[in-house]
Amino acid sequence: MNLQATAREAGGVLVVELSGRIVLGDDSAFLRKMIRSLLDEGRTRIVLNLGDVDYIDSAGIGELVSGFCAVRSRGGELKLLSLNRRVRDLLQLTKLYTVFDVHTEEAMALRSFR
Repeated sequence: MNLQATAREAGGVLVVELSGRIVLGDDSAFLRKMIRSLLDEGRTRIVLNLGDVDYIDSAGIGELVSGFCAVRSRGGELKLLSLNRRVRDLLQLTKLYTVFDVHTEEAMALRSFR
């Protein structure tokens, strides 16, 4: 299944619901373009809800890190929400779990911007 995204505003934060797989090719390119587009629109407070992302490969991890760095370089914050076990384990294995601000509940993620 190709990566899909829907975005909504929640208290000055953009919550992006992602579903599908973030893998090398069109899916990782989609994520990169989406984050860059949001930054070009001035959106720097972003939560990526990965609850419906069932698989991420190394290219997908790379795009998450690249997006995180791009948002930080613009003075913003990118946070992750609702990681499934496979994605959480992958972030822990790569030692990136401590780099990202990861939340299990949307309300907590939104409050963390204040």
